[in-house]
Amino acid sequence: MTKELHVKNSVNEGDAELSFLPMQSADLDEVLAIEAVSHIHPWTRGNFSDSLTAGHWAYCIRPQLDQVIKGSYLDPQVLWAYCVLFPGVDELHLLNITVSPKLRRLGLAVRMMSAIEAVAAQQQMPRIILEVRPSNSAAVYLYQSIGYEQIGTRKNYYPENSKTGLREDAAVMTKSIKLEP
Repeated sequence: MTKELHVKNSVNEGDAELSFLPMQSADLDEVLAIEAVSHIHPWTRGNFSDSLTAGHWAYCIRPQLDQVIKGSYLDPQVLWAYCVLFPGVDELHLLNITVSPKLRRLGLAVRMMSAIEAVAAQQQMPRIILEVRPSNSAAVYLYQSIGYEQIGTRKNYYPENSKTGLREDAAVMTKSIKLEP
């Protein structure tokens, strides 16, 4: 079972702590609404449900309850972002990370990645691995800017066009995590 995580950093001018709350089936409508407008080939309800059933570490990111400002981005009813992680023996595999379009370019993805790296270190996982569409230049830039390096390519990994059957390769990226003894 996933545990609640907290990360403190600033969002714009104020300090806002992120709450990583375990994703529940009840969150899926909100998750799917963001997923649908964020990806060329979005995950389905079944994809998320299967991840929850399989015990993947799935989190919804919202502001802390003590920082509530109803109707603003600090409204805890507003889903900021989510992520799905697969813990392996020696690595943490980032399967999905998505920030609401309304809250992009505020540093949330960097803060989320920092928290994910902290979890990997805490769990003694020496690396994080992920796949990204090379055409998603914003994501590629983000990962490179925080120390991820491309180690390979997965040919025809992503569906690109369901009508034509075309597929896009995935860049496989990784980052070594410093573990404390």
